Amino acid sequence: MNIAVLASGGVDSSVVIHQLVESGYKPTLFYIRIGMEDENGYMGCSAEEDIEMVTLIAKHYGLELEVVSLQEEYWNTVVKYTLYTVKEGLTPNPDIMCNKLIKFGAFIDKWGNDFDKIATGHYATNIFENGKDWLGTAVDPVKDQTDFLAQISYSQLQKILFPLGPMPKSQVREIAARAVLPNAKRKDSQGICFLGKINYNDFIKKYLGEKDGLIIEQESGKILGHHNGFWFHTIGQRKGLGLSGGPWYVVGKSAAENIVYVSQGYDTEKQYGTKIPLEGIHFITENPWGEIPSEGVDITFKIRHTPEFTNGKLTRCGGGYLIDSDKPIQGIAPGQYGVIYSADKRICLGSSVIIF
Repeated sequence: MNIAVLASGGVDSSVVIHQLVESGYKPTLFYIRIGMEDENGYMGCSAEEDIEMVTLIAKHYGLELEVVSLQEEYWNTVVKYTLYTVKEGLTPNPDIMCNKLIKFGAFIDKWGNDFDKIATGHYATNIFENGKDWLGTAVDPVKDQTDFLAQISYSQLQKILFPLGPMPKSQVREIAARAVLPNAKRKDSQGICFLGKINYNDFIKKYLGEKDGLIIEQESGKILGHHNGFWFHTIGQRKGLGLSGGPWYVVGKSAAENIVYVSQGYDTEKQYGTKIPLEGIHFITENPWGEIPSEGVDITFKIRHTPEFTNGKLTRCGGGYLIDSDKPIQGIAPGQYGVIYSADKRICLGSSVIIF
């Protein structure tokens, strides 16, 4: 079998390479450049250290390494999507878009189609059941990344291998140490890759600027302070508001009026909700229920990257869907994705954008 590995320079993809070689494969390694400089001087993440690490791994195992660029594609899809979504007053998820459009989109179109499988260091599993492939959750709930993969297509899923899904992160570190990999103790990357060391708010400021607006207590309508643009704030945010007498949470935004609405207290009712409206759901493999009955179907779900699953029911609602959560959920943010899982948490079925 001809396998490509998406190598990042981190310990996860390096252990994937080690495991494949130990199993008798000789994969081709690909490092994808996505950070870029545009006409305004924006520079994405520096890749030199990562490439150096991937080069060491390639030499260690005698493997071919290709450094390829998807910088233009990344800017024209993921970065522009992020800026547009923020400007509309919504909460973006660049990681979901990167996996769908870049790592398993543009990469497959340009290079991946020459290979039988593409292996990646994502924490997820391949499940083959009832004659079909399904995106399965990882053994390690803390590292599980199926929520970031919830917009991939069925054809993309059929192409991907997830060697790390059946093992906890601690085992991955142990394998790296035993194999004496040069990045065995390297820290995991955090944040949005294309930003590199650039602060998120600095990035948003560069492209959307600043605009003075009001911070208003939602319950009373009282003006509490000012902000520099609603696009710097997201639903559920607590830090960075500059208000005394807190805690204060962002519970709403008006893009038209540039207003940020807040509510006080750790358990204020305004922070929570049980009804999560969705656009039409993207099912990765298929809708396992066919026609969803009026009483709904039992599911588990996530609305942000977290180890915990929440129980609920999925029903049809007009032209879209509605998640009815079994318990109140904090920080339901339009623009983010509601990710749908089977009731037993084994399979990530798909996802949809949360709407107002």
